[in-house]
Amino acid sequence: MAQTTSESLVAQTPAYPPALLRRSLGDALELAHGVDAVAAEERAASLAKRSLKKESKVWGLHLAISMIDLTTLEGKDTRGKVQALCQKAMRPDPSDPTIPHVGAVCVYPTMVPFVKKALRGSGVATAAVATGFPSGQTFTAIKVQETRETVAAGADEIDMVIDRGAFLSGNYQKVFDEIAEVKEACGPAHLKVILEVGELANYDQIRKASLIAMYAGADFIKTSTGKVGTNATLTNTLVMLEAIRDFHQATGKKIGMKPAGGIANAKLALAYLVVLYETLGGEWMNPDMFRLGASSLLNDILMQLRKEKTGAYQSADYFTID
Repeated sequence: MAQTTSESLVAQTPAYPPALLRRSLGDALELAHGVDAVAAEERAASLAKRSLKKESKVWGLHLAISMIDLTTLEGKDTRGKVQALCQKAMRPDPSDPTIPHVGAVCVYPTMVPFVKKALRGSGVATAAVATGFPSGQTFTAIKVQETRETVAAGADEIDMVIDRGAFLSGNYQKVFDEIAEVKEACGPAHLKVILEVGELANYDQIRKASLIAMYAGADFIKTSTGKVGTNATLTNTLVMLEAIRDFHQATGKKIGMKPAGGIANAKLALAYLVVLYETLGGEWMNPDMFRLGASSLLNDILMQLRKEKTGAYQSADYFTID
């Protein structure tokens, strides 16, 4: 039997303690050289212009669906809403069995038991935000305890936020140590570390934060919470992918990537896949190594696939509202 997405993620987790994977903060800062902003922006813009043939486009859209972390993070979330989202995650288009399920459903910790139950046996992972999301402005002990309780409730993946205040103040050791503690609290669950790139001022800072997160034990690095004005862009994603490439070359360890926030249409999703392939290659072109954090993206991709199949767009209300 083929492994499910959540099973394969756990299978990749080494049997030895997370502390053995970590190196020092100094190792991270040693790789944290400056980023040529003009070159990065020009490369991202160039890759975004790549044209795809119909067959490649359809393949890419199916792949993008399998990489989506279908997300709801609202104060008004209810059990009924997240259960409906789970049904959408498992069968995005009930009329088309060729459409794959998404990578994960991402919710607040209190919704994890309902999501876990609804997704049982589907291959869709249960993800949850933690550590004082979205600000991260709470005590480390509380972040660690919240992580433990969320994993105990059934989360396969934890999305944590870094302490941007500590990072911007130059207290990199606190950022490093906190990620390391949360990673240990995750146990078998995978850890996605959110940098909140919109608050990090420049590409140099984004690269530095990426490397700190990876050396501290992150399984994925993620651009954004989706709760600030600037979220994922092709350029800041490229900068993070290049940091992943350099980390892999230095350590041999493969780290996943998750751009999130503002990825709302199929064309943009394909552009992210092009940037991913051209930077890290085919080994990262799967949902175990790349995710797209989104809420409205799925319906736009489904509309585009229906258009490719029939030659005509369906109305937006043809598909369920996320």
